[in-house]
Amino acid sequence: MSTQDSDALNQRHAARMQRKKEVVDAKIAAATDERGVIVITTGNGKGKSSSGFGMVIRAMGHGMQTGVVQFVKGAFATGEELFLRQFAEQCQFHVMGEGYTWETQDRTRDIEKAVAAWDVARTLLSDPAIGLVLLDELNIALKYRYLDVAQVVADLQARPPMQHVVITGRGAPQELIDVADTVTDMAVVKHAFQQGIKAQRGVEL
Repeated sequence: MSTQDSDALNQRHAARMQRKKEVVDAKIAAATDERGVIVITTGNGKGKSSSGFGMVIRAMGHGMQTGVVQFVKGAFATGEELFLRQFAEQCQFHVMGEGYTWETQDRTRDIEKAVAAWDVARTLLSDPAIGLVLLDELNIALKYRYLDVAQVVADLQARPPMQHVVITGRGAPQELIDVADTVTDMAVVKHAFQQGIKAQRGVEL
């Protein structure tokens, strides 16, 4: 590429970035509302819980009190649990599940555990001192109708106005999506498990 062509390309790029900056700056200036938000990560792709725990750590970095309720996982300790339990003064961590549904194979027991987990979640959702609550795999409990989605939505909407809630799990119900502020649907492109690679510490565990 000649120097002249390179200069022209750089000028066009600078002009595009200037226009983009003006658009982004205008949107930032227009976003004046400040309140607690509901964030959902759903879909079949990997990273839903990882994203949620990243937000817990981010909130803690800002000095916020946090709470975690795990609705399905619980048969084994994850790296997130092992790490966050070191900060019990800033993160209330509740493992309420007994493993994935295909492992437990006991719907009645799964419902009992989900109801108990939601009781804990409601306590966190009623505490204005807690800035962010992660409800890990709640979508699974709702998908299998272990909990009443209408009651869950009502409790979420009754929480303190500045409290953030992050909800993870496949199959987020439409009722939950409707009241959420941010929803991300994670899709699968490739996964190591499909190649016969077992779950790895630091990646899946």
